[in-house]
Amino acid sequence: MNKHGQLADFLQARRGLLHPEDVGLQMYGERRRVPGLRREELALLAGISAPYYARLEQGQSRNASREVLDAIATALRLDESERAHLHELARAPKRGKAVPRPRPERVPPATSALLSALEGTPALVMGLRSDVLAWNRQGHALFAGHVDRDSPAEPGRRPNMAKLVFLDAHTRELYTDWPAKARAVVGNLRLTAGRYPEDPLLAGLVGELSMRSPEFAAMWADHRILACDVADYEMHHPTVGTLTVTQQTLQSPQGNGPAVVIATATAGSPSATALSLLTHTSGPSETAQPRKSAESHSS
Repeated sequence: MNKHGQLADFLQARRGLLHPEDVGLQMYGERRRVPGLRREELALLAGISAPYYARLEQGQSRNASREVLDAIATALRLDESERAHLHELARAPKRGKAVPRPRPERVPPATSALLSALEGTPALVMGLRSDVLAWNRQGHALFAGHVDRDSPAEPGRRPNMAKLVFLDAHTRELYTDWPAKARAVVGNLRLTAGRYPEDPLLAGLVGELSMRSPEFAAMWADHRILACDVADYEMHHPTVGTLTVTQQTLQSPQGNGPAVVIATATAGSPSATALSLLTHTSGPSETAQPRKSAESHSS
């Protein structure tokens, strides 16, 4: 899962999603063997030579300028997140630098303090590969009440939100519009894979999900990018019933640390009342966080 292999796949997949009529090309009854624009047509729209674009799409050119990439992004009709992802994939890797071993994921003290301050609001701390590193009792009750609340404390037992969304029947039933949630998960994993193309644990997660879930494999193959930091979801919770929440992901500016995911509802709404009930139904407990003795282990 290297960057330039991802770049080639991304360009091919996104070119295949565009139809000639989408960009104003006249077909005059012409039949095509495969859907999407031809390389020559995309190159023409981007204002670059067809041979150069072909080399770029085949992973043979690694020095595309920002101007060329922006022209290709415009031709492919990429949004802001997709454009940034294209630039990330095209960035040349540093030569001679060994791929570091994945570091154990921990909850920084400041993040732990934030999670404690959010008591009363469903929240969890999610790692690079969507492992749950910690959650408060409302977060556990809302997102995965059927999972052992203490499981984030042991790296080998940590729930993985991507796996729950695609492989867990309870989580699938939790979201009214499950495909929307699933696409958000895939889109965010795509962005992470672009930033960390050599991460073996991330590659293993993608491989496992691709093997076990045809839906994940199909969504992963179309290379759609979705930076889903804020989204509204209707949920059918087994304890408090139907509610609509806004899920927000708070990430460090560098994007290299754990993220805090919180769920809120409009003040005074039935959904807000349902969220408040989670405080009583989940029972009194300390926030489930990694134990100090377990922090030296990798997930």
